[in-house]
Formats: sequence, C-alpha cells, structure tokens
Amino acid sequence: MIWLTWRQLRVHVLVALVALAAIALLLLVTGLQLRHSYDTDLAGCTSGCGAAEAAFLSRYTGLSYLATGLVIAVPGLLGVFWGAPLIAREVEAGTHRLVWNQSVTRTRWLAVKLATVGLAAVAVTGLLSLLVTWWAGPLDQVAMDRFSPLLFSARGIAPLGYAAFAFTVGACAGLLIRRTVPAMAVTLAVFAAVQILLPVAVRPYLQEPVHTDVALDLSESTSGRYTLLRSGSGAEARVDVEVSRPGDWVVSGASPVLDRSGRDTGRNLACGEATGCTAPTDLHTRIAYQPADRYWAFQWSETAICLALAGLTGGFCAWWLRRRRS
Repeated sequence: MIWLTWRQLRVHVLVALVALAAIALLLLVTGLQLRHSYDTDLAGCTSGCGAAEAAFLSRYTGLSYLATGLVIAVPGLLGVFWGAPLIAREVEAGTHRLVWNQSVTRTRWLAVKLATVGLAAVAVTGLLSLLVTWWAGPLDQVAMDRFSPLLFSARGIAPLGYAAFAFTVGACAGLLIRRTVPAMAVTLAVFAAVQILLPVAVRPYLQEPVHTDVALDLSESTSGRYTLLRSGSGAEARVDVEVSRPGDWVVSGASPVLDRSGRDTGRNLACGEATGCTAPTDLHTRIAYQPADRYWAFQWSETAICLALAGLTGGFCAWWLRRRRS
C-alpha cells in the first residue's frame, strides 16, 4: 500500500520539491542580503532609529508580503490539489470498486493514504515555514508584531497544523462529494473560513489576557506608546486611546481616558489639532494584552487545535467509508 501510494504521489512530491528548492535559493540569497543590511544600518543603532527602521522595513515590504502570503496559501493549495482528489479521483475513475474489494480493508487503505500523503503535505509546508521564518527574522525583530494575524499564521509551527487540517478537509470533501472539482472548491472555502475564524474567534481566548494601567500624557496628539482618536471639537471632544506595546498583542482595542478614580474623562477634554489635549494630570487608560513571551505557547496551542480538527476529520472519513457499501 505504501509503495502504491508513493507511485501515485511521486510526481506531486517531485514538483513540490523543485518549487521548494527554487524558493529556498531565492530566500537564501535575499536573506543574506537582508541580514547584511540589518547589521549595517540597525545593529549598532542606539537612538533616533525610527527613520532607519522604517526604511529597512519598506525596502523589503514587497518580498515580505510575498513570502508571508505563500506560507499562508500553501496549506490550502495542498489541501485542494493533494487532498481533494485523493478519494474523489478514485471514485470518478471507478477504480474504488477494485481497490475496496481487495484483501486490504477500506480503513487500512484510507489510513495509509491519509498518513503518507498527509505527512508529505505537512513536511513540505514545514520546510517552507522554516525557510520563511529564518528569512524574516530581522524584519520581525524590527517590526515586533509577530502576533498580527497574517504573520502569526505564516511563522513557526502553526502552518504545519493548517496543512494537516487542509489536507484532511480535502480528503473528506472528496469522499462526501465524490467529484474532484466541487471537492476542491469546498476545500478552499472551508480552509479560507478557518483562516479567518481562528485569529478572530479562537486565538484571543487561548489564554487569559493580562490587564494593566498605562499612564498618559495628552499634551501631544501622538506618542510612541499610544495614539489619540478624537471626535468632535472643544469641550465636546471624545478621546479614546490605542496603546502600542511592541512585541505584545493588545487585545482590548481602543480604551477611554480615565482619571485617578477610574472615571471616563474623555468628554471633558478640550482637544485641538495644534495644541493637543488640555487635560488634568494623573490620567491613565486600562488595557488587556497578551505578553510577547506567550508567542510560542500560542503557536503550540493553535497547532494542536488544527491537528485535533484534522484527526476528527480523518476519523469521520474512516467511519463514513466503513458504512458505505459501494
């Protein structure tokens, strides 16, 4: 069974390896250039580095978006082109009648298929994620936003979980729909939905956020730690604060300005475009955030969720296949 599965898969694997080798070469060359630029322009910078950091990030913006998008897309593409045809193509060609009536049971046939091809999909995605994570290291160190939805899903080990899930969803769609093209469309839709839902509805709740008070100086319209959002004018101004904590993930959104006793003072502030906000002292805002040192805990948790979903989907496939007569 393993040898037969490999013969059916070998062209796909060879194409993936050739593409991966080409990407690795590109990332190696540009990654060395990126590190040289970082060592030259930023490594020794101690003060007034904002302009140099912005120039460094903008220089590699296009390639960074391309690399990030590639890691996000590859698990879905493998689910579409490897997972969806895995069973649907057998059914369309009618070869499933021969395969499912041999001495090898349907369950064993499915298990070998899912394990062999699924591990290949996870391995390809893992190698790509490893390359991109290494390549983007200096950029992530400067930007300090690894918790952002796009970067989080394209770094570390999270793409491995997504690859396993996308592949099993593709195989399940092919088993249920029994047509390759519709199964591919369903796989892509489900994978896209999960990519959107997990960062919004699951990731913020993987661990209880940390709550803290941040002291404010509203004499200026902006600072390195927070941005004022104003509406209205004069005494009717409404002031909310967006706090920036480099490396941390602020999950509370915009927060009102509070006085020493914890009352909302936003509507009592006089704010002008030129003068900033005239306000009493001892103001603060309360935020909730996920500390930067929880990054790998979140990576492992989200990967475990995706692997659990993949296991449940694979188990459903085995149950469905056993109960079918033809």
